Amino acid sequence: METSPDNTLVEVKNLKMYFPVTQGVLRRKIGDVKAVDDVSFKIRQGETLGLVGESGCGKTTVGRCILRIYQPTSGQIILEGQDITKLPRNKVQRLRYKMQLVFQDPYGSLDPRQSAGSIVGEPLKVHHLCPDPQEYRKKVEGLFTLVGLNPEMTNRYPHEFSGGQRQRIGIARALSCSPLFIVCDEPISALDVSIQAQIINLLQELQKKLRLTYLLIAHDLSVVRHVSDNIAVMYLGHIVELTDWKELYENPLMPYTQALLSAVPIPDPRVERKRERIILKGDVPSPLNPPAGCPFHPRCWMAIPDCSKQLPQLRQVAPNHMVACIRV
Repeated sequence: METSPDNTLVEVKNLKMYFPVTQGVLRRKIGDVKAVDDVSFKIRQGETLGLVGESGCGKTTVGRCILRIYQPTSGQIILEGQDITKLPRNKVQRLRYKMQLVFQDPYGSLDPRQSAGSIVGEPLKVHHLCPDPQEYRKKVEGLFTLVGLNPEMTNRYPHEFSGGQRQRIGIARALSCSPLFIVCDEPISALDVSIQAQIINLLQELQKKLRLTYLLIAHDLSVVRHVSDNIAVMYLGHIVELTDWKELYENPLMPYTQALLSAVPIPDPRVERKRERIILKGDVPSPLNPPAGCPFHPRCWMAIPDCSKQLPQLRQVAPNHMVACIRV
């Protein structure tokens, strides 16, 4: 395995993902949905980057571009020092075992016609990693044990499992090829609150045991706080703040980040009563027709006329703290 001198495993440079919008019988192009617009970040080996923001801000699209499920419009995605955006599809297929995805929906992401053992073991067959049937069976049973499931459940079908157990099957499937990097796309948002902590704890335990590297996509800042080394905040296709989790919670600089944090409930009712809630006005603009200048300025209480004229670049304002805001 090759990493850069600073132990970076995944680096994203100036990533853009535009989806064309067409109309009419001739499917004439009338514009682009700018789902991801010039996004850059690094993830070091063994660390977790939390990617947070409102629904529709481009978080999932970033994850799918990194996995090459989508072909990016432009930019670089560097895995182990290799730019994988330039690779043809057949070579990307060979890299699949290094990068895996844990889906948001544990109900829709498992084939109801396959047994749980077959679902977990399918990547082993696709990548020809376990040709011996006995070795294959032992590997699948070992993966069930690793994620806290009884190996005797391998012959059961998805409808026989609870939501939390189904997500464990999804995690076992992602681990089957011994990947270096896993994109966790809101892995607990579809689960009961009582189960969410179990899945988050499992992901943390697996990361320590297997030295995994995660991109954790979420809209709940209270979730990423406990598991992320660094957190990137997205708004309308742009990263607007990037720093470590402690700095983000203690010193949020971007107004949008401050608004997100003000919505996170605090267990102490006395503190909760005293703190000021920030209620954002208006709706998130359309990525088909984003506002000029800073994408957040129509809803920002700190905006000045210059905010509508220039797009702020993500710049370093303190050690390991980057912000895209001309008012900071």
